[in-house]
Amino acid sequence: MRVLIIEDEEKVAEFIRKGLQQEGYAVDVVRDGEEGAYQGENFEYDAVILDLMLPKLPGLEVLKKIRARHLNLPVLILTAKGSVADKVTGLDRGASDYLVKPFAFAELSARVRALLRRGAQESTTLRLADLEMNTATRMVTRGGRKIDLKLKEFSLLEFLLRNARRTVTRTMIIEHVWDIHFDSVSNVVDVHINSLRNKIDRGLTPALIHTVRGVGYVLTDEPS
Repeated sequence: MRVLIIEDEEKVAEFIRKGLQQEGYAVDVVRDGEEGAYQGENFEYDAVILDLMLPKLPGLEVLKKIRARHLNLPVLILTAKGSVADKVTGLDRGASDYLVKPFAFAELSARVRALLRRGAQESTTLRLADLEMNTATRMVTRGGRKIDLKLKEFSLLEFLLRNARRTVTRTMIIEHVWDIHFDSVSNVVDVHINSLRNKIDRGLTPALIHTVRGVGYVLTDEPS
C-alpha cells in the first residue's frame, strides 16, 4: 500500500513517515500544497494524509483537485483546526476522515487501516484458493500453515491479492509497494517475487505466482 503525506511540518511528516514505513507502507512526503496536488492528481496512491494549512496552496484546494481526479481515493485530513465547523467543512468538501493534532500514531494508523478496508469493501481478509491474508493481524497462511513474511514481502503479496487473477506490471508493483525514490532499474521486484514463491508456492499445488513474460506477474489459481 502506498500513502502520500502532504504536510509542511517536517517533524510531523517524518514521524508519520517512519511509523507507516515500519508497518510496511510505501510512503511519499511532500511539504507544500502545489506539489501535493500534483502528486495526488498524477500518481496512484492507496491513501492520502493531508494537512489543511499548507504553503502555496491551501489543503482544501488540494483536496478539491485530488477529488476531481480520484473520486474514491481515501483522504485523511490531519490538522490543528479542530472545531466542529472545521470538521464539517472538511468532510463536506470530500475528506474521508478527520484527525486533529496532536494525535497518537496508533490512532492515525488505525484510521488509515479503516479507510483502506472501507475501500476494499470492509473486509480484512484476502483469499485466493487456500492462501489467506488477514490485513488487520498481518497473518498469512496457506493450507492452514502460517507463513512468516518480511514487511515488503507482505506488502507485495497484499498488492497481488488485491489484484488477484489480474496481470500487474513491474511499474504497477513499484508504484504501490515502493516509494517515489525507488530505483526502477533495480531487480528488487524480481528478487522479492522469488522470495515469495519460495514461501508461498514451494512444494505446493497449484502454484499461485506466475510470470507473464515481458509484462509482469499474476497471482492466480487458474491453469496457465
